[in-house]
Amino acid sequence: MIHETAIIDGSASIGDNVTVGPYCIIGPNASIGDDCQIGPHTVIEGRTSIGANTKISSFAAIGGAPQHSGYKGEDTSLEIGENNVIREYCTISRGTAEGGSLTSIGDNNFFMAYVHIAHDCHVGSNTIFANAASLAGHVHVGDYAVMGGFSLVHQHCRVGTHCITGIGAVCLLDVPPYMIVAGNKAETHGINVKGLRRRNFTENDVLVLKRAYKTFYRSDLSMKEGLAKLNSMGDNPHLLNLIGFLNTTERGVIR
Repeated sequence: MIHETAIIDGSASIGDNVTVGPYCIIGPNASIGDDCQIGPHTVIEGRTSIGANTKISSFAAIGGAPQHSGYKGEDTSLEIGENNVIREYCTISRGTAEGGSLTSIGDNNFFMAYVHIAHDCHVGSNTIFANAASLAGHVHVGDYAVMGGFSLVHQHCRVGTHCITGIGAVCLLDVPPYMIVAGNKAETHGINVKGLRRRNFTENDVLVLKRAYKTFYRSDLSMKEGLAKLNSMGDNPHLLNLIGFLNTTERGVIR
């Protein structure tokens, strides 16, 4: 059902069984997949595609121009996957030409009210962003990450898979996978054991990551020394994922 007060540009593509609420605006080049629900007063603009069965609540602003002083109206994009929940007043910006022209979001994510995803961010799948969690530009977030309410991530940072940030965490460096980080500025507080067990990590996987945490974070080693120790601890795939993340950091990691 499309409410009679909604304004939909003739070039927009609207799938089957889509609900568009009162006073929505869907601009040119937008594409809405099947079975989506668009709440009242939501604005979807720019070259934005939204996958099937995504639910967007009222007053969200999706696909707006990037909040970047160098943006000059270039034709950039936002791609959102399937089965996402985007609650009230969320803002998700398109990319910038200098940042690759694309902001992307995977599948099965849950963004609570007032979440902000800035230009050129890339968010994986199965993440949870609690109220007002915000990403600055060019941030990469891995699958199954959980962002606590009012968490902030600095531009060009990465947030690893299966990690969790505490309420109000200020992340100025990369957040390694599997970690709990909290505080302003954020520091590590161990492995996200409860989250890993909920996702059916084996007890051996959890033990390996606990040992890796103790080695890298609690042994008074330099980063180079810590990585050397981790490399000698075996070939568990989650350990290798952690090592790969640490080896490829550009901004440095939260320790």
